Amino acid sequence: MCGLHHARQIGVGTMLKEGSAAPNFTTTNTDGDPVKLKELRGRKVVLYFYPKDDTPGCTKEACSFRDAFSEFKKRGIEVLGVSTDSEASHKKFTAKYKLPFTLLADTDHSVADAYGVYGEKKFMGRTYMGVKRVTFLIDDKGKIKKVFEKVKPEDHAQEVLDAF
Repeated sequence: MCGLHHARQIGVGTMLKEGSAAPNFTTTNTDGDPVKLKELRGRKVVLYFYPKDDTPGCTKEACSFRDAFSEFKKRGIEVLGVSTDSEASHKKFTAKYKLPFTLLADTDHSVADAYGVYGEKKFMGRTYMGVKRVTFLIDDKGKIKKVFEKVKPEDHAQEVLDAF
């Protein structure tokens, strides 16, 4: 119980569950243009949160979405990647790996907070605050259809397509 209480104290939100309304947000894409979730109502959306641009796991995950992108497009599914990296970082990451989908800059982690995916993480014995690798499938009515908490970066795009 102490661990749960401690997590609440440091501001870790509760992750949203399937069936919940997807929180609306406005943030920017790689060009600094505003992206509003509510403007995508009527379309299916993959909202995938990832820790950091151009790191091994995040690159594998982004490339799996890139390689399956034509299938997402054919099925009318919007793919949005979200991390706390800046627009400039996203622009470099997009160019380096030729990513055909939108990356969103959540530098103040307000979107990650709204979805409950920003919190305490551990890596090599170190504890720090960051974005967890979690994907939300949002249906055309703005409801969360599915949540992937255990993401295998290299197989993730196929897993998401299968769920839609």
